[in-house]
Amino acid sequence: MKTSDFDYSLPPELIAQTPVEPRDGSRMMVLDRSNGLIQHRGFVDLIDYLKAGDVLVFNDSRVIPARLKGKKAGSGANTEVLLLRRLDEGSWEALARPSRRLKIGAKIEINSLTGNVPRPKVIAEVIGQRQDGIKIINLSDESRLSELGETALPPYIHVPLANPERYQTVYASVNGSVAAPTAGLHFTPELLGKIEQKGVCCLSLTLHIGLDTFRPVRVEDPKEHHIYQEYGVVSEEVASKLSRAKAEGRRVICVGTTSVRLVEHLAQFSKPSRLEAFEGWVSLFILPGYQFRIIDALLTNFHLPKSTLLMLVTAFAGKDFIKRAYEQAIAERYRFYSFGDAMLIL
Repeated sequence: MKTSDFDYSLPPELIAQTPVEPRDGSRMMVLDRSNGLIQHRGFVDLIDYLKAGDVLVFNDSRVIPARLKGKKAGSGANTEVLLLRRLDEGSWEALARPSRRLKIGAKIEINSLTGNVPRPKVIAEVIGQRQDGIKIINLSDESRLSELGETALPPYIHVPLANPERYQTVYASVNGSVAAPTAGLHFTPELLGKIEQKGVCCLSLTLHIGLDTFRPVRVEDPKEHHIYQEYGVVSEEVASKLSRAKAEGRRVICVGTTSVRLVEHLAQFSKPSRLEAFEGWVSLFILPGYQFRIIDALLTNFHLPKSTLLMLVTAFAGKDFIKRAYEQAIAERYRFYSFGDAMLIL
């Protein structure tokens, strides 16, 4: 297995630059692993593939305004910081540019205005550095993050987002992600209501999305890639309901690869029928050959070449099936990536 096995060529015009309106107006490709068939449907048709007793698992993490712009103290050089993960009070892992000029001790002045009234500057100080270029940043007042920061869209989206809430799921509730769990962007409150009326159990857990969602695997052997740790929380109630569903033979359908990683992480330390509550760091890297213990179906988007997300989806559906599906998606002019169309793998 090589990282190049997960490469493909995508016409740039198929990278969705803006979200579809309404949210559930996107297309949905349906892959049936039992017979190898591919169907082309609309996302609103998702309800046709669900049945009473199914369990839908959502990631309720909310995207934080993680991009901070300022000037380096002393030189006045323009500087940008992308917060990745909160370590403790005021301390964050972050990417910063120009990276080489921001040594330990460097300070970045982040200005903010509330109306016409100037407010004190917030200082972001570099207090540490990791080997992979990640900085440790201390914010002098992180309580003003919502006022200071901007939503950090993925680097392949070049059109400004008119409404930042369109890069949040309608059920997002727990602040902490750098990027949205994009499979959930297709849901509307109305569609969720219809799904619950059908007797589907909807569960929420939290995994705060970090660096690997937009960082390609750069080593030729993917097993040498060190996946970025992400913080997850699963309540006792959710763990119990997942356990009951598995014991009763009901389907567990994950919305997004982040939900997959968290529920499968749970299964590493317990029996699927006796899952326990969890809070902590998750670094499960799912590659082809992995034996899934919890999920029975997956709702996801189309992923970047050489990404850990594409590797996970390939592990679930099979290399040849995913290759054929992506070829069809390109031929049928599906929209790709964060604001793109959906894929349901049964």
